[in-house]
Amino acid sequence: MLDSLEPGLPPGQVLLAVGVDPQSAAAVDVVRDAAGSRAVAVVFGQGRSGRPPEALRAAAEDAGTALLFRTAWFGWTELVGALRAGLVLSGVPADPAVAAVTLGDLNGLADAVAVLVGGAVTIEDVESRVLAYSSTKEDVDELRRLTILGRRVPEWRVSAMQEAGFFRALWGTGDVIHRPAHGENPERLVVAVRAGGEVLGSIWVAAAGSDLAPRASDALRSAARVAAAHLVHHRSHRTHARLVEDAARALLDGRGSADMLAERAGIPPHGHCAVLAVRPGGSRKGDETGKLHGLLAVRCGAHDLKSVVLPVEQGALVLLGALHQDRQRAVEQVSQLGNSLVRQVTDAFGPGTRIGLGSVAETLADLPESRRSADLALRALLSTGEHRAVGFAREVAETVALNQIMDALTGLALASETPVARLVAFDAGHGGGTMVETLRAYLDHFGHVPATAKALGVHANSLRHRINRLTKVSGLNLRSPDARLLAQLQLRLLDRGGREA
Repeated sequence: MLDSLEPGLPPGQVLLAVGVDPQSAAAVDVVRDAAGSRAVAVVFGQGRSGRPPEALRAAAEDAGTALLFRTAWFGWTELVGALRAGLVLSGVPADPAVAAVTLGDLNGLADAVAVLVGGAVTIEDVESRVLAYSSTKEDVDELRRLTILGRRVPEWRVSAMQEAGFFRALWGTGDVIHRPAHGENPERLVVAVRAGGEVLGSIWVAAAGSDLAPRASDALRSAARVAAAHLVHHRSHRTHARLVEDAARALLDGRGSADMLAERAGIPPHGHCAVLAVRPGGSRKGDETGKLHGLLAVRCGAHDLKSVVLPVEQGALVLLGALHQDRQRAVEQVSQLGNSLVRQVTDAFGPGTRIGLGSVAETLADLPESRRSADLALRALLSTGEHRAVGFAREVAETVALNQIMDALTGLALASETPVARLVAFDAGHGGGTMVETLRAYLDHFGHVPATAKALGVHANSLRHRINRLTKVSGLNLRSPDARLLAQLQLRLLDRGGREA
């Protein structure tokens, strides 16, 4: 790390010029000083523009020092880990079967290791979360089954290993740890995966139906060295996804930069875009945020749309970019995707799925308004009596407007002696709540006695008796449009739990 208070570097170092603008004259001085200390490379941040100035390039060429630049989405902390991993892994020999696995294919790596060691493999991060596991036809023990199903080692097992000091031993040694078979738990081998002293995770091997291979420990040591590159790759891509999500969330909240999101997500800053607000239906068990996120991302990709999916409470927001340049065609794209997604999400999570479609915006900077209209549409679709599953705010404009009116009225101190207030007090004193229920049904059915009686499950004559009684108790004039309007509004406030009514 560059530190102006500690001039001079040992030879052969990679210098990280944190906080130095590559466009500045100071950057040229840094390169020359680094060359004088025989540094092999200097790494700068991205700076204000994409290309380094010619003076900096010339200084690097004259000094014979490599010039590197950190991409905007890859943080300095992640860069340090990647450089350390690269330095450690360069030239490390590995079994050809393991080395041939495509970088980032953790499941492929787990399968390759499983063949070499003759057992069932799981690859985990430092928090005991399962990143990948090998496929096996043999019966696996209960602990492995629970670990794979839960995508992490059960908490009770993690706690037991922590108390026994197992993790302290695992992270502190560079060798394979052997855990003998015990009861129903088969023999296991585990090794830490590290790069340049930084622990990245671990590889676990469990005997599955037969003994492990004779040289399983040697194969696992070799695999751990190769796995470091895969875990660094996994971490960097996860970091990129998080930065994209943070940029999108900041923009939609009205505090972010459209240019930053465009750079990180690869979405044009100018061009039609929109936001969808998704609320899955059904009775969801546990945390299924990842399942919803994956489904939405895959379906948007199937429609050839650039998207960013943001988990939110009870659902997700889908940011769509690079829509058709013709506005009407862009609106049709959003509608078609919404109708497709509502079917897919319903199939995955159950009935009751609703998707609010945001208005089509002209640029990414206009997306906060699209997000607002998507939220309004979703809320309207979730309202009682609304049977549509997907739609724009304009398609449910009456419900949107009514919700806005009710929001404005909620908390407003109304007169205490209104007819509805008297009915609420009467029901509270006599029990049953029949007066308020009867008035609500009567108004909802436009005063049509047969329809109201059917909805309440009473005889028409009984209903007439109730109506006569409630008008006497409350003083409500059912012939007055203003009285009926006030009663309807107060009843809706009661439905919201607004006891101010």
